[in-house]
Amino acid sequence: MSARQKREKVWLTVYAPPYFGGSPIATIPTSRPESAVGRVVEVTLYDLLKLDPSQYVIKLYFQIERVEGAEAYTRYKGHEYTVEYLNSLVRRGTSMVNWIHDYRTKDGLDLRVYVVVFTQYRINTSRKHAIRMVAHNILQARVPEMTLGQYAQEAVLGRLASEIHNEAKKVAVLRHVGIRKTKLLTKLEERPPLELPYQVGGISGAQGAGQQRRSSAGPEPVIRGEVIAP
Repeated sequence: MSARQKREKVWLTVYAPPYFGGSPIATIPTSRPESAVGRVVEVTLYDLLKLDPSQYVIKLYFQIERVEGAEAYTRYKGHEYTVEYLNSLVRRGTSMVNWIHDYRTKDGLDLRVYVVVFTQYRINTSRKHAIRMVAHNILQARVPEMTLGQYAQEAVLGRLASEIHNEAKKVAVLRHVGIRKTKLLTKLEERPPLELPYQVGGISGAQGAGQQRRSSAGPEPVIRGEVIAP
């Protein structure tokens, strides 16, 4: 085999998990397809839903876990606010309350969840503690009831944040509540295998609307997401 043949690249199409539509999110070159396992692809929420330009402020990370031929399949690895968006939420004369804790999903995957709350006015330490406990109690009750895919939808689309807001607003006047970041802590080799074939499904709410809009508009070009080293 010549050196040129050895260096020949294969283009893999990377797919989002079924709970984010199962659509292509990136194409990546590789000389050995199996070496793509473990790579992380970054896209924005807008790349997936195409609904509202404000969704550019949420970055999602998907890790390749399985390669079949020229197709690579992923699992939700986490998400986070962009730095610019988080900085834009900081205001003088207000308080920022953070809560960071680890939780385990129904399918046995460990997550580190970062909650951020911005109040309308400054609050004292006891109220900050009360808000943190509200966030913890809700997450402690809800996350173990959800699979990773269900958690990803609830966190990214703001449903968990809405639950926290509805309780925390009894403690103080709030300006913003969000799950600003999530990390999947369970190592690649310790996760259950991905189930194939991939099927588009499990989309609800805004995601369903986004998928319907894409379908009615005809085929959509592949998103060239940014590939991050594992």
